[in-house]
Amino acid sequence: MARRLLGADSATVFNIQEPEEETTNNQEYKVSSCEQRLISEIEYRLERSPVDESGDEVQYGDEPVENGVAPFFEVKLKHYKIFEGMPVTFTCRVAGNPKPKIYWFKDGKQISPKSEHYIIQRDLGGTCSLQTIASTLDDDGNYTIMAANPQGRISCTGRLMVQAVNQRGRSPRSPSGHPHVRRPRSRSRESGDEHEPIQERFFRPHFVQAPGDLTVQEGKLCRMDCKVSGLPTPDLSWQLDGKPIRPDSAHKMLVRENGVHSLIIEPVTSRDAGIYTCTATNRAGQNSFSLELVVAAKEAHKPPVFVEKLQNTGVADGYPVRLEGRVSGVPPPQIFWKKENESLTQSTDRVSMHQDNHGYICLLIQGATKEDAGWYTVSAKNEAGIVSCTARLDVYTQWHQQPQSTKPKKVRPSASRYAALSDQGLDIKAAFQPEASPSHLTLNSGLVESEDL
Repeated sequence: MARRLLGADSATVFNIQEPEEETTNNQEYKVSSCEQRLISEIEYRLERSPVDESGDEVQYGDEPVENGVAPFFEVKLKHYKIFEGMPVTFTCRVAGNPKPKIYWFKDGKQISPKSEHYIIQRDLGGTCSLQTIASTLDDDGNYTIMAANPQGRISCTGRLMVQAVNQRGRSPRSPSGHPHVRRPRSRSRESGDEHEPIQERFFRPHFVQAPGDLTVQEGKLCRMDCKVSGLPTPDLSWQLDGKPIRPDSAHKMLVRENGVHSLIIEPVTSRDAGIYTCTATNRAGQNSFSLELVVAAKEAHKPPVFVEKLQNTGVADGYPVRLEGRVSGVPPPQIFWKKENESLTQSTDRVSMHQDNHGYICLLIQGATKEDAGWYTVSAKNEAGIVSCTARLDVYTQWHQQPQSTKPKKVRPSASRYAALSDQGLDIKAAFQPEASPSHLTLNSGLVESEDL
């Protein structure tokens, strides 16, 4: 009609019919490889983490189930892209023997079965659903369902992308529920009309990776990593207890090529303790997360000191021997043993190294041999210093001596008044020599001449 009245060359016809791809509220889409890796990581962690009690009235007994089957999905969750205010329903079907318990999560955090925002349902055929009547921008994220029974766990995830209603040239939804009308590109736009404004797509920031609460020792390094998505690329800012953090020699803010933002604090001091908030902002909105940093007091380091040193020791061949001492230090030092220039790194059945929590150290040798003789060194080392102590071990050969005979002395009869002393085996002549050596006092088995006295 317009072409007949105005002429074919001057008339432009606008198609106000809604495209077929948007005739339904929930538009399915494929996630990117980056989003798929994130989804896989979420599922991996959830399947190995403890969970709160499920809303299902399913109880498992102690007795094993015959023909038990781990949970599996007959129908998995799908990914949806919708506009805020629209309803959305995630649906899947799960089976297993015994009947699995069902748990729902959003971005790795469990959704309470008593949630007022989400409607969680499950029918007898195993179909499970999670529904929200009116989606908001905060509903944007990854939704995971996990099924568990005594045979195992399994999970799958659906991505929900919520867009603002004014994106892509849309007008706000009318109360009467009429469909939105979108103008396709006219011929004049396609021919290069630069005066018509270009419509852009904006996505509110969303944190796909965020750290939890941290405890760091004073003087150490602290690193907080996060990753955020959004269009245009969001700007990040950090706050400590509500006060902005400015980069300086101890506080650095980095961005890696893979999009991970990092706040690095080195060294950490007691003033760095508190509540940290990271805020991501772009033209579509903002998002934030918070964590608490606890700074543990720094230990007073003390270098090692030998309270009791090793002592030089001698032992007979074949007998056990201990080289022992006591050392102190903060933190408790590491102990190293050496024989001459050779390190003793491992204990054996014959030579073993021992120490306790009170500083006692010991090198035990079972059945010492001549090869064990030598200089032994023990060293104690910690972050504050190192100290060493050395001792000598001698191994003696045992001498097997015959016991001395107690045979009585033979004394020739004499009328001498010293005869009684000679009967007791005393060499009177040797006893009265002033320059005699002690060796002359040894007993002789020969006869004693009384006339020599």
